[in-house]
Amino acid sequence: MIKSERSRIIFLIDSLGVGGAERLLVPYLQYLDQNCFEPRVCVMQVREGNPIAADIQRLDIPIDLVSTPNLSDPRNLPRLVRYLRQHKAGLLHTQLEFSDTLGNIAARILNIPAVSTLHTFDDPPRGTRTYWRLQLRWWSLRHFCDRIIAVSEGTRQHHLRLGKLAPGQVMTMYNGIDLSRFTPAQNGTNGLARRESFGIPPDAPLLITVAVLRPPKGIQYMIEALPAILEAVPQAYYLVVGDGEHAETLKALTTEYNVAERVIFAGVRKDIPDLLAISDLFVLPTLGEALPTVLAEAMAAHKPIVVSQVGGVPEMVEHGRNGLLTPPAEPTRLAQACIQLLQNPGQAQAMAQAGREIVQERFNIRKQVQCLGDLYQEILAEYRR
Repeated sequence: MIKSERSRIIFLIDSLGVGGAERLLVPYLQYLDQNCFEPRVCVMQVREGNPIAADIQRLDIPIDLVSTPNLSDPRNLPRLVRYLRQHKAGLLHTQLEFSDTLGNIAARILNIPAVSTLHTFDDPPRGTRTYWRLQLRWWSLRHFCDRIIAVSEGTRQHHLRLGKLAPGQVMTMYNGIDLSRFTPAQNGTNGLARRESFGIPPDAPLLITVAVLRPPKGIQYMIEALPAILEAVPQAYYLVVGDGEHAETLKALTTEYNVAERVIFAGVRKDIPDLLAISDLFVLPTLGEALPTVLAEAMAAHKPIVVSQVGGVPEMVEHGRNGLLTPPAEPTRLAQACIQLLQNPGQAQAMAQAGREIVQERFNIRKQVQCLGDLYQEILAEYRR
């Protein structure tokens, strides 16, 4: 196709901070067929400086800001309608709260097809402000969105039940990752140097968590589990990659549990594949997840996994095959699972191999982007009739 025949896809997202939905946008844009589609990104807020914007700009994809500090401003919808009209949107793909709520209404006003991706399990206490905002979001999705993508079947069932969305409107499409960025662990000079930079001995068993540091990620329970892990595996270290509101509390907990010398807080990093490569076991003690992409990254990097049995996690990790599932918020069970894999390298290696096979089959970004492109074409064709 020549450029003038391409369909312009506007990707509307709340911000380009360091959350999972924001990070996932980059590989989807990278592999979207630009012979058929002309992508453009619109953000509604700036959070933490919108660091993911730099990754998108390297793809030569334009990014715009339609500032939306809150949902209640009556000027929000007219601003968004003007923006979509100005940029001749052919299809709107929304992600996250503000974008889902306002974007789908704006698309209907302009008779533009709309797609939304649901990344989270949302169930705030009834009567709270967050509850009523979620009700408004579901209302917008129910009445104005053409297709809704849930990132796991668990996520789909959750939103069908609580959001009263139409079953035929919501489909499951797993998130994908770029497998070429992740290779089995290499114990070469670079790996040794990276360990040395953190003060980790070359042969020390290394556990790793990559997450935004918020209480729902459950890292506090991993720190509570560490004394038992270190009693069984005295040489172990724990690498925490990420930052967030809970960081200082977690650091204080390492002192409280007398494990501060064995926990390294690495902050936000761009070299996640390299950090996974030098690690032995990936741990995610989360309290709730729709489909944590970081698990796919760990599997792609040949790592066995210990993770809470919550949300869509069992669709990624099969207990005893590519990792161990533990009840959330139970440090004793978490410690037992970590010790089991650290003390049984043969079992850990078998799980690592199974994980790589699973991620190649289910979570390959190229396959997912092809499915997404097919969905766009299907909906665009419906609007042309």
